[in-house]
Amino acid sequence: MDGPLWTSKHAPDIGDLPQPAVRDSMDSAREEPMNLFVHGPTGSGKTAAVRALSRAVHDNPDSDLIEINVADFFNRSKTEIKNDPRFSSFLTGRSDLSKREMINRVLKESASYSPMSGEYKTILLDNAEDMREDFQQALRRVMEQYYEATQFVVATRQPSAIIAPIRSRCFPVPVRAPTHEELVAVLERVVEAEGVDYDQEGLEYVAGYADGNVRRAVTSAQTTAEAEGEITMNAAYEALGDVEDDDDVVAMLAAAEDGEFTDARSTLDDLLVDEGYSGDELLAAVLDTARSRYTGEDLARVYRLAGEIDFDLTESTSDRLHLSHFLASLPATQ
Repeated sequence: MDGPLWTSKHAPDIGDLPQPAVRDSMDSAREEPMNLFVHGPTGSGKTAAVRALSRAVHDNPDSDLIEINVADFFNRSKTEIKNDPRFSSFLTGRSDLSKREMINRVLKESASYSPMSGEYKTILLDNAEDMREDFQQALRRVMEQYYEATQFVVATRQPSAIIAPIRSRCFPVPVRAPTHEELVAVLERVVEAEGVDYDQEGLEYVAGYADGNVRRAVTSAQTTAEAEGEITMNAAYEALGDVEDDDDVVAMLAAAEDGEFTDARSTLDDLLVDEGYSGDELLAAVLDTARSRYTGEDLARVYRLAGEIDFDLTESTSDRLHLSHFLASLPATQ
């Protein structure tokens, strides 16, 4: 993408959220602060809704909204956690801590300090389905201890993965995937703010391409506008080629083969988060690319590994975790 991502530049306010029930829930939480349990499918707008609420209730949302992506802890090494600038200040001089202790310390320290403005701050635990049960029990105790000055928001794609004591301490906010018409309305707001030429058929095409994923809809509109200078059906059709045509997929595989796993995972994150692709789409793209990179027994091993990952993607909720495992296994195929 050239320039800033539209998903950040045109982040919705509460009134812009596409689902009426979510708007109502966020308005209620705005009037009466409460812990929230936000759950729904990938790309439905869970994190965007929490950020919209934070901007509405905090005078200094950059300081008083603390976002902790659970995957940043449980899918990373101790060294990666300690070197992350978001967490390093909490862990300086604490090299003897176990990974579990590091996670608990960051959470407790984040919850304990006073809000920069107003009476409370918000801690968002995103992708909470990745939390082990022992950490969830620790979270429950932190929620009990710091409830007076901290609003906790637990966001997940899999509500059943969260223990009942946490769910019972939160107001539930189900976030369904937006309808086609709601996605078109989101796109119209964004492209008009950007001053991009468009027609209704173009927005309809992009909304259909996104299939209920708000993030993918907006990034696809940006891709089309940057590539074609407008958003029409023909322009979107030309710009939104299959992900297997993306050079990033080739670069990701090459990095994995060379053992540069950090670079490969960084590209994976870009494709999953910034570009809005699903795990299934990326796995299919990798296999298409693999046919031009491998032959014989090496190709067969890649396909066997992909079969295992495909099953994991179906049974689990963490596309990043299982695709990272796939990439980490690729050097063994050489």
